Amino acid sequence: MSRRHRHCPPGLAVHVIQRGNNRQICFVEEANIKAYTNWLREGAEKYSVAVHAWVFMTNHVHLLMTPSDSRGISACMQLLGRHYVRYFNYRYRRTGTLFEGRFKSCLVQTQDYLLTCQRYIELNPVRAGMVDDPAHYSWSSYRTHAFGLQPRMWRAHPEYLALGQTSQSRQSAYRKLFADHLNNEQITEIRRAINTGLVLGNDRFRAEAEHLTGQRQHQLKRGPKPKTTASPEILL
Repeated sequence: MSRRHRHCPPGLAVHVIQRGNNRQICFVEEANIKAYTNWLREGAEKYSVAVHAWVFMTNHVHLLMTPSDSRGISACMQLLGRHYVRYFNYRYRRTGTLFEGRFKSCLVQTQDYLLTCQRYIELNPVRAGMVDDPAHYSWSSYRTHAFGLQPRMWRAHPEYLALGQTSQSRQSAYRKLFADHLNNEQITEIRRAINTGLVLGNDRFRAEAEHLTGQRQHQLKRGPKPKTTASPEILL
């Protein structure tokens, strides 16, 4: 079965996951994450991609980004992968691939879905049992949104900026969003979108995305297999 063609229209947020090949470790130490973020920022600046949210786990990465060009995210990830794999292989005296051949991605509707997806990303270490509070994990964007840290690669999404008139009010409102964890339905919906490459959004957004990309954005329903008819018996 042929893989889906990737469409990232300008101005629409995209949830990206990059995994280690066969779930292998791609970050051994803090220096690795610093190197990765350096090339992520370089790629984002070169190809005009806004990086809104992130989390760097041991064997995978979640990113929430908005491109200003339809090729921006693919070009950014190619630059990042090329430099980081070369660095990682040299540092640990290894050869061969490090990441899965193709990163996963899905378009994310702004209203009602973007901040939910952002919370999903930043709560990853909590779901993994690594910390009990996202603020205790250094390598995510949570402390940027909740406490005002401003790394160079960060570009606030308008949906986040709409949480308040001042930095303090936005940060306070953002922390309140984390009073409750995401429910199972939300988690399942986000995972289904990223695993299928279909949009994360409602029916209207799905229809708009189909128009923009020229590609199906809904799952096909599984039905019973058609019955096979026996070949007629040939009389000799």
